[in-house]
Amino acid sequence: MTTYLKKTLWAAALLTGTFGKLSAQSVKGLLADKSLVKHANNIFKSAGQQYRYLAGRLPANRFPKTFYAKADSLETSGSGWWCSGFYPGTLLYLYKQTHDAATLTEAQRMLKLLEVEQHNKTTHDLGFMMYCSFGNALQIAPKPGYKQILLNSAKSLSSRFDAKVGAIKSWDSKKQEYLVIIDNMMNLELLFWATRATGDSSYYKIAVTHANTTMKNHFRPDFSSYHVINYNPATGAVQQKRTAQGYADESAWARGQAWGLYGYTVMYRETKNKKYLNQANRIAQFILNHPNLPKDKIPYWDFNAPNIPNALRDASAGAVMASALLELCRYADPSQAKIYFNAAQTMLKTLSAPPYLAAAKTNGGFILQHSVGHIPQGTEVDVPLTYADYYYIEGLERYKNFSR
Repeated sequence: MTTYLKKTLWAAALLTGTFGKLSAQSVKGLLADKSLVKHANNIFKSAGQQYRYLAGRLPANRFPKTFYAKADSLETSGSGWWCSGFYPGTLLYLYKQTHDAATLTEAQRMLKLLEVEQHNKTTHDLGFMMYCSFGNALQIAPKPGYKQILLNSAKSLSSRFDAKVGAIKSWDSKKQEYLVIIDNMMNLELLFWATRATGDSSYYKIAVTHANTTMKNHFRPDFSSYHVINYNPATGAVQQKRTAQGYADESAWARGQAWGLYGYTVMYRETKNKKYLNQANRIAQFILNHPNLPKDKIPYWDFNAPNIPNALRDASAGAVMASALLELCRYADPSQAKIYFNAAQTMLKTLSAPPYLAAAKTNGGFILQHSVGHIPQGTEVDVPLTYADYYYIEGLERYKNFSR
């Protein structure tokens, strides 16, 4: 490992380890609204109660996926679904805030069910699945074996990297296709952790290469992102730029923009390379300056949806954006930092009230309402989603860390 890489990783480890402990005074004078912090503390408690209600409805050996209110139907998945890590991850975040023993017990029960996925080489989503769950557990309530599970997960994720393309394959497809989606930026954090944990720089190099390839090919001149890039697996050349979950190939699918924002913020945290900070800033500015972003800052499911202002909003995109902005504002210059902080604050205030925040023992036990999964496919449309809850609770915790 080079001296530069050692220094970079040392600095990143320090920053990662102290991220939640930074005082408000050390972050460009940004200070949380006391009333929202008080409300957040109440939400942590009520969310814990909601998740106990959800746990009571959950069949054994299944993970919550979404809920359909009209049919009073809870949809669940096995551990192989890409969202399986969010439920235990949210439980762990809630345990950190409430210290409720039953919440921790349920999280540990779900982690046991999730262990098998550490050897899953058929998915790029092991960062979502394993780092949002076992990564949180390792910090909040560690047990012997968690570190090895995460290392095995990082090895499995790395197996999907192709040096010729310079990226981790997202979806297995036809032989002549190599599909990479913007969502995959969210899985790189696991690889950075693996290098810190082992000193093996190969994980770090894969993450950086993937991020560079994505930065080169996924983004338009205005710094909006395509959803899917189809590479030629033999040459690494771009064959097609398209969408899967957005309105159109050239539209800006809201959650895709959120994944990019969050992903490049993490890239800067982990490498301290300013090109990633610049990229995160440009994505943030695309989002926040877009004429179709509503005043309450919760985006329509696609910034170019044809029926705006009557298009569905996506709480999950808003939650991811809020959490990302609350980290990005720590790195940005003071004027930008204030803009990012205020936007995140508005997003969290909006999500922390009706129609987004669900009443007790409604919404199947999920915390947030009105997320959008896959409109083109007609699935998970205007429903609760586990990742909306996860990034919302993460965002509230990050916001709370700006209070005295």
